[in-house]
Amino acid sequence: MFAYTRKAQYHETDQMGIIHHANYVKWMEEARLAYLEKLGLGYKQVESEQVFSPVVSVAVQYKSPVRFADEVEIKVSVKAYTAVKLELAYEFFNKTTQQLCSTASSGHCFIKNNKIISLKRDMPALHEKISVLCSNALGALRKI
Repeated sequence: MFAYTRKAQYHETDQMGIIHHANYVKWMEEARLAYLEKLGLGYKQVESEQVFSPVVSVAVQYKSPVRFADEVEIKVSVKAYTAVKLELAYEFFNKTTQQLCSTASSGHCFIKNNKIISLKRDMPALHEKISVLCSNALGALRKI
């Protein structure tokens, strides 16, 4: 599991004074890219090989609001992986209020030359890194 921390910005609030719901998806993307960078799978590096990983699904459950200047920790983990699709799980924890504020997931496929690819076939080194990460994550879940 990887933890990404950010501070809620004023421009991200809505008329009710809470962070607008659309910003959670943006925060997921920030956390995802930071996670991949930490794993040595930086998006710039992967894109240099003309491989892209667009979002194919997003689900968010809101539990408690985040307000301007709150510090939020976003925990990211691998939920599932095939050579074609990666699914990540997110937990948003408001460190200011000490509350879980949201849970979420996102799904991503891999494309090259505008076609869906299999990392196992087209980028075996990247496939191996993600596979190890996923098996470690699933192994930890089995121990719980």
